[in-house]
Amino acid sequence: MPLHGLLSILFFVHVLAIAGDGGGPSGQIGQRPQERNEPALGYQPLPYGAPVAGSYALPALGMAVDGDVIDSEGAELRLHRLLGDKLVLLSFIYSTCSDLNGCPLATAVLHKVQRRLQASPELSSQLRLLTLSFNPEHDTPETLRQYVQQFQHAGVEWRFLTARSEREIAPILAGYHQIAEKDYGEQGQSLGTFTHVLRVYLIDRQLRIRNIYTVSFLHPDLLISDIKTLLAENGTFAGAAAPPEIGSGQHRRSAHLAETQRLKSAASTATAASVRSIFGDGDDKTGYGRTDYATRSLALADRAGRSVDLLKRARKPPLGLPPLPVPKDNPLSRDKIVLGRKLFYDRRLSLNNTLSCAMCHIPEQGFTSHEQATAVGVEGRSVRRNAPTLYNVGYWQRLFHDAREYRLEQQAWGPLLAINEMAVPSVGWLIEKIRGMADYHGLFEKAFGRGPTMETLGMALASYQRTLVAANSPFDRWYYGKQKDALADAAKRGFALFTGKAGCASCHSIGEKYALFTDQDLHDTGLGFTASMQQEPSKRRVQTAPGHYIEVDAAAVAAVSEPKAGDLGLYEITLNPNDRWKYKTPTLRNIALTAPYMHNGTLATLEEVVDYYDRGGIAHENLDSRIKPLELSQTEKEGLVEFLKALTGDGIEQLVLDAFAAPVGDAR
Repeated sequence: MPLHGLLSILFFVHVLAIAGDGGGPSGQIGQRPQERNEPALGYQPLPYGAPVAGSYALPALGMAVDGDVIDSEGAELRLHRLLGDKLVLLSFIYSTCSDLNGCPLATAVLHKVQRRLQASPELSSQLRLLTLSFNPEHDTPETLRQYVQQFQHAGVEWRFLTARSEREIAPILAGYHQIAEKDYGEQGQSLGTFTHVLRVYLIDRQLRIRNIYTVSFLHPDLLISDIKTLLAENGTFAGAAAPPEIGSGQHRRSAHLAETQRLKSAASTATAASVRSIFGDGDDKTGYGRTDYATRSLALADRAGRSVDLLKRARKPPLGLPPLPVPKDNPLSRDKIVLGRKLFYDRRLSLNNTLSCAMCHIPEQGFTSHEQATAVGVEGRSVRRNAPTLYNVGYWQRLFHDAREYRLEQQAWGPLLAINEMAVPSVGWLIEKIRGMADYHGLFEKAFGRGPTMETLGMALASYQRTLVAANSPFDRWYYGKQKDALADAAKRGFALFTGKAGCASCHSIGEKYALFTDQDLHDTGLGFTASMQQEPSKRRVQTAPGHYIEVDAAAVAAVSEPKAGDLGLYEITLNPNDRWKYKTPTLRNIALTAPYMHNGTLATLEEVVDYYDRGGIAHENLDSRIKPLELSQTEKEGLVEFLKALTGDGIEQLVLDAFAAPVGDAR
């Protein structure tokens, strides 16, 4: 077995030794960790009483996903073969993880559960522990056998699993929304570590996920209460409390038990929310057209982030990007970036304290907004254009869809002062407002040696935005890193079309050493012309509630609506008729994360974008000469889409988690 794998196991054993089994009910009250490097809750006594088993219910959070795995003896099997006959606690790890509150925490807590249940045969015989590695390249069956020797004891079955390849483990990880992103060096080489979010899943005999435990709630006391509760559902455990009757003395618990239940409810809410990936809509409206729609909103308080060294990322851009251009009069510094991040997520920068930069450029939605074709400002005011992604924004020579601005330092003031965006009445008004906020005292002075001004505010916001670099995609590792297996065959065929028959690369350029996927120019693609010239339909289909629609006369809608604003693109800046409906070529990096598309958000999917260009756009006087019918087959279209999806960078999760760790400025 490789030395670093053995050291990893010894590290786990060391963790168990220092943690002991202090999570018992009689242990001293511990403190919840405040810093990432402090031992998590699972290593300590539970600071509140565990819920009484059977006194609460665990809702089903979804179905357990199946997939091909390999056990420690090298036997190939389907994951579902290990589910259904018992309750299962499923954890995901990699053996070389050195984060105390990462994989070692999951293993330590499951080990405590195993030891506790050894004395309860009626429980231990009904539970199976599964630990699945998401690093099959290193965690071979031979490596896993070392775990079996360390952690397999009589009483509770504990199986260690891996997969044949990263490709086979990928759909399992995706199905459980288990984030595990391989870390790469600046030359595209694997560093042997992963950025991942710890989750442990409790699965019942019907293959339903009944709870998901994160760092904040992974504790043996809570797991055992939940296990007993599920067993009591089927009458297989008699030690659980019966659900109390309304009005009974048992129902009127003490304040302590009421607080315990409140904490348990909060834990369930947070873990239910974690079923979804960190990517997606905060108010996920999937299925809103059905009458049985139920909201799946995710509150800011339920998110857990992790700060990232953004300065280091910016100074060493990932594979596929050139050195980051930074103006000489605003060099990057850690203090500027921290201040800029704080400003970016602060709703108090708007007129009525309701809108921050991040509410249009939403981190988990590609720093744009999936839910809106065009942005919405304070008080619901309409913005006529789509919020562009901020990934790699530091490389753009001109900013906004019409390219009216040249520097990030000045760009920030556009949306701040726009009456239909953040609606700040004047520069001085906002500067004085920030000066009066106690939590900003000293921050500008620390970053710039002077207080808040129009200049320093723009410089701080620009510094943060420049750090949002994302590349080292599968395409980059294949094209620039020369890793032959980094790109799927369908995406390779799409690349050939992209640079050949489809002609995409004539505007979305690819260089010898790097690719920004934009020519930094402006073009008329026909969509602006169509939006300006098309006739509105006489009837509008309006959704009034989930699954319910009515047909409304367009005149009636117009009577209560703001008149649609015209949009002539670059012409509004130059007044040159030849510049009508020209808009800046967007980057295609991370394009799969930044729907909807085009300057006005009229194309919802990548498939729609490919179909539009395949048709040759909309013929008119100023249409760019490179846009013409392509006559692509369906297979060719699918190849192009696969290529575009392969442009998603590998540092996205880190940037989103960092965003979740940022303070959210809110008026009190």
